[in-house]
Amino acid sequence: MHITEGFLPPLHAAAWTALALPFVVVSARRVHRLMQDQPQIKLLLAASGAFAFLLSALKLPSVTGSCSHATGTGLGAILFGPSVMALMGTLVLLFQTLLLAHGGITTLGANVFSMAIVGPWIAYAVLRGTQQLGAPLALSVFLAAMLGDWATYLTTAGQLALAFPDPVSGIAGSFIKFASVFAPTQLPLAVIEGLLTVVIVNFLREYSGEELQNLKFPPQALATEGRS
Repeated sequence: MHITEGFLPPLHAAAWTALALPFVVVSARRVHRLMQDQPQIKLLLAASGAFAFLLSALKLPSVTGSCSHATGTGLGAILFGPSVMALMGTLVLLFQTLLLAHGGITTLGANVFSMAIVGPWIAYAVLRGTQQLGAPLALSVFLAAMLGDWATYLTTAGQLALAFPDPVSGIAGSFIKFASVFAPTQLPLAVIEGLLTVVIVNFLREYSGEELQNLKFPPQALATEGRS
């Protein structure tokens, strides 16, 4: 997922940065307002960012010579909403670029768009949709984290396909090739991320119930399951 420095054509890199920037600006305002209104959740917010940093920094070599890793952004999207994760994900990716040589400065916008914008919004949409359908909370959290992870990698495959279309099959053929590169390792990694996110959410519900109630989490579940 971390598209490396200089890999994208300059025009593509600039376009993805322009697309990601408004989300990051809105996210910064949302985080500032959230911390002003509910200062008690600062530690929980920091922990969500640390979770994303740790998971997305652990790279697993794929069979094709590329690398895959979990994203960790689903947890923050589930707890705080997707808009918060644009800023959090940007900070995570920036630190990884500067400290771990994962990704790059020129490709930061593309990486932010896939991991900190698309992934969290898909995760949040899945959580809300499954909760409205009456699914158990654990299943909703699992599906949200897993599908948010997959959405990130499909977006990255699309970004690479747009930049490097196949000479014969075009963008569609290139997308299939890039997605296939990630699939052998990313599919099981997303399942693991989903399970781990469920464990952490259950832990937080047990020991940080008041903070979660203030965040109106989980949607629907507090009323239907009688949690306090």
